[in-house]
Amino acid sequence: MTTTAERILDCAQALVQVRGYNGFSYADISAELAITKPSIHHHFPTKAALAEALIARYRQQFAAALQEVDDSAGSARQRLVDYAGLYAATFAQGGRICLCGVFAVDAESLPAEVRQATDGFFDDQRRWVAGVLAEAGVPAARTGAAAEAYLAALEGALLLARAHGQQPRDAGGPERDVIRSVAATLVDALA
Repeated sequence: MTTTAERILDCAQALVQVRGYNGFSYADISAELAITKPSIHHHFPTKAALAEALIARYRQQFAAALQEVDDSAGSARQRLVDYAGLYAATFAQGGRICLCGVFAVDAESLPAEVRQATDGFFDDQRRWVAGVLAEAGVPAARTGAAAEAYLAALEGALLLARAHGQQPRDAGGPERDVIRSVAATLVDALA
């Protein structure tokens, strides 16, 4: 059975990924879950504490997903394309955008601790992507910048899908192909 704190995190994550950090309040969570705002404050005293908990959980989920990609024993190129599938699967969940991508958009209005947690997520991603790019043959002097470009392309693909009004479908739908296509094209260009 899901705990109240987990239900709050699930609801808050869905709201953030669709509306942004500044686009939801504890009142929205209260209404969605039919619980009182004091109950939410009991688990997460501040919105910043809630955001930090969301990012910590998201980092753990992404780390587990990256481990699955690594365990697939695919080539470096295939692992980078499979990594893009994680972004496509996010969009397939009701047009959601990467949680930390949304936080990055709102960076100027975020509390410092939430900005730091967001940076931590992207540091994790940059390190993983740079390592796989190195395996794919990208020269060491270029892996950092190439990882940044790759992540920017994936985050941008999500934003463009939303901006163009693409309807999210199951994880195997056309958006997954577009995102994987962007990823494959960029990987080929970087190598």
